[in-house]
Amino acid sequence: MIFSRLIFAIILLLAVFSCEAKLTAQSWLVADGDGRIIQSENTNEVRSIASITKLMTAMVVLDAKQDLDEKIGQYTRRELIQLAIVHSDNQAAKTLCQFYTQGYNVCITMMNRKAYQLGLSQTKFTDATGLGVFNVSTAEELVTLVREAQNYPLIVESSKMSQVKIKVKKKWLIFNNTNPIIGKRHDFIVSKTGYIRASGGCIVMMLDTDVGRRIVVVLATIIVLLIAGIIVFSFFGVAVFLGKLWMIIK
Repeated sequence: MIFSRLIFAIILLLAVFSCEAKLTAQSWLVADGDGRIIQSENTNEVRSIASITKLMTAMVVLDAKQDLDEKIGQYTRRELIQLAIVHSDNQAAKTLCQFYTQGYNVCITMMNRKAYQLGLSQTKFTDATGLGVFNVSTAEELVTLVREAQNYPLIVESSKMSQVKIKVKKKWLIFNNTNPIIGKRHDFIVSKTGYIRASGGCIVMMLDTDVGRRIVVVLATIIVLLIAGIIVFSFFGVAVFLGKLWMIIK
């Protein structure tokens, strides 16, 4: 959780202030709501995108116009989409493709077809979850993916949820958003986090800020945490910075 909060500190500051400081990440950008890049680095490098994949999984499933209230196991299709977007649940994403109209393999095919239709020549998918290292894209192409995702009301609704609450029999199950700042500040339109070893920490977001709508893409390595800590120090003081640094290294 501390790792997540430090990452979000840096990307939100980038989004809101478009600061001049150089971000040590493999690839990153800040764009306006129309996709025009404001600041960036290495935006065309092809990299693993981890669970950012789930945005495409959800879009393809929604494109198929299957019954969102159909029960699949203990969850509905709607709830599975919410779990995939909010909680980044791998089994939920996998199940969505397994129960796609023509099955799992066709679901993956349609994910790649949609990427092609959107003009995303460097974006490829081999599985529904993002656990595969060959689910790849570029920061620049992910801007287009995020802008497409904003057209899906369920994805937008899910991106704004700090947690998903699902009643199974007599018990309520609660799943928290992998982005811990959802619901605390800013109006998020699209939000998706991701992490596997090959990708490092990743995030894509579209949010409304005091300076307008911003799209943020970070395909990062662990070193981004140090820079995030420095920014926490700059804005919140030495006590907070040392406290968070100690929690990381102890």
